[in-house]
Amino acid sequence: QVQLVESGGGLVQAGGSLRLSCAASERFFSTYGAGWFRQVPGKDREFVAVISWDGGRTDYAESVKGRFTISRDDAMNTIYLEMNALKPEDTAVYSCARTPFSSPLPRAPAGYDAWGQGTQVTVSS
Repeated sequence: QVQLVESGGGLVQAGGSLRLSCAASERFFSTYGAGWFRQVPGKDREFVAVISWDGGRTDYAESVKGRFTISRDDAMNTIYLEMNALKPEDTAVYSCARTPFSSPLPRAPAGYDAWGQGTQVTVSS
């Protein structure tokens, strides 16, 4: 069973930046796509970004397009989410997830088969 561990969350002022990391425990993680989701209390989990197994394709939610960048380092079994120009509405628990699907890259949580515990991101105004 793969384990995904997120890190890099924290408190940042509006307009600031953070980089989240998601480390996978298995060496075959490079054969899977991976995504980031976020959730605030009382709301459904929201799709943020996804990257294909080879890093060649990405997809972003409209709310973060142009501000967030997803990337991967397969030598490190790690997925990253670079977040710039952060807004208070970006405040949430951010989780990474693994997907076996590649075409199309899924936006729905049901398309993912392993999840991390999440890391809190708080953006102050």
